[in-house]
Amino acid sequence: MIDRKLVVKKKKIGFGTFTLITVFAVFLMIIGSMEGMRMVGKAALSVAVTETGEALQSAKEDEGKKSETLFRETGYVLNEDLVTALVMGIDKETVTRVGGQSWTAEETGGYTGGQADALFLLVINPHKKNISVIAINRNAMADVDVFDEEGNYQGIYTKQIALQHGYGDGGEVSCLRQVKAVSRMFHGIPIHVYAAVSMDAIPELNDVLGGITVEVLDDIIYPEYNMDLHQGETVTLSGEKAYWYVRLRNENVFNSNELRLQRQKQYLTTFAAQAKNRSVKDVRVALKLYQTAVKYTVTNVDLNKFTYMATEYLHYDFNVKNLYSLQGEVIQGNQFEEFYVDEDALQELIMKVFYEPAE
Repeated sequence: MIDRKLVVKKKKIGFGTFTLITVFAVFLMIIGSMEGMRMVGKAALSVAVTETGEALQSAKEDEGKKSETLFRETGYVLNEDLVTALVMGIDKETVTRVGGQSWTAEETGGYTGGQADALFLLVINPHKKNISVIAINRNAMADVDVFDEEGNYQGIYTKQIALQHGYGDGGEVSCLRQVKAVSRMFHGIPIHVYAAVSMDAIPELNDVLGGITVEVLDDIIYPEYNMDLHQGETVTLSGEKAYWYVRLRNENVFNSNELRLQRQKQYLTTFAAQAKNRSVKDVRVALKLYQTAVKYTVTNVDLNKFTYMATEYLHYDFNVKNLYSLQGEVIQGNQFEEFYVDEDALQELIMKVFYEPAE
């Protein structure tokens, strides 16, 4: 006679084992899928944006080995494992046409690329497990590719580098042109990632983290924007206040852009540190930031790249000691301030951040 209890017990064990195996298989599929995305993302990040790093790559191919650069009697080689990202804060309220005349977006008839009011190079170093940030003065005079309203190429002119993004469609074309201009300024270094973020994203991104607390660097008193902040006080920026903190500058003060750039650097590093800490504790924060940012962003970061970056770089060191600014001189041009980069200091910075001593 068959013992029904034994049969039932065996059935329960069999079903439970099958369920456990199924769950485990699904888990492996998810992990495998994420790992696959990570690997695809990692491989994609090693490819520089078109027209950046080409001269350095050609030199390497010609010699069949790493090209060595002599600087101050010491040999250096490019750290080819770096991932360099250009982050652009785009102001679409005004654009600049050929001739330097400013127009509102509505007046341009569609020529609405927008200026790159904030420019930051993020240099991710897997050798040192750290991230460096180079703040680029928007008024830095550089070789800019100029196009007319119909998109016809006019040639290379020396202009404020922030204008390069405006000579485009406000999308991928503008980004690629801005990336090329920045790479050219930095002696052809390769740039792998770009992200052009509309300044309009700041309030929402800021509030995902519950606000950003800063010590005010200079007086920002604009009653029309409900801004009454005084140097030295500590405030938690929320909503529109965060936007105006990084956006406003006193155009009646000489070199006012440098004051604003210092605020932008402060805000970026504080925001990044808080985003990192919150994301490490809860990956959903990183996802929420990503979902918010993509609504305002033109970028070449797809889900594969994001998966790799979010899982790999969150634990990298990111602090103020690795935050740099370009050195140079500000003069008053015919219409706008002009910042002339100290080429010796730039070369020193490039060797420090992008190169390593040759073995």
